[in-house]
Amino acid sequence: MAGKDSGWVEPMRKMAAVAGSVVFLVLAPGVVAGLVPWWLTGWRTGSPWPVPVQVAGAAVIAAGAAVLLSAFAQFAVGGRGTPAPVAPTEQLVVRGLYRYVRNPMYLAVLAVIAGQALLLGRPVLLAYGAAVAGAFFAFVRGYEQPALARRYGAQYEAYRRAVPGWWPRLRPAHRTPP
Repeated sequence: MAGKDSGWVEPMRKMAAVAGSVVFLVLAPGVVAGLVPWWLTGWRTGSPWPVPVQVAGAAVIAAGAAVLLSAFAQFAVGGRGTPAPVAPTEQLVVRGLYRYVRNPMYLAVLAVIAGQALLLGRPVLLAYGAAVAGAFFAFVRGYEQPALARRYGAQYEAYRRAVPGWWPRLRPAHRTPP
């Protein structure tokens, strides 16, 4: 009977990981890249910037949102967990966008904020984005990297050596850790 039950375990883990990732997506990036910028601007434009700048802002928002959703999907499906520290992945996520840069979610959130600044013509969002970038960097250095090193050991250290943290590679890492 144990063999029969094990057929349900994997789909349930994936469903739980997807649900947890959706909740975390709304609570973390949703607040940082959605609610706070709205509080700062009310989504009202400032001094309008030229149309090409606004169009670039919309494109940066779209690209950032696409990267964010893709990265979250990698955590839920590939890692069978969430980006939330309270419900981490079962395995280190080293596929997809994570072959180019170790922190695509943080970069995507910053892209959305920068895109909003360009689209709305609101420099306050650039200042907010800079503060968020500092907070992300401090969190990654002070908590996330040490926690990942403890959880995944040599696998994370090999990944860290192979893939840059903040400046994406043009080509994916040739060898990512197993």
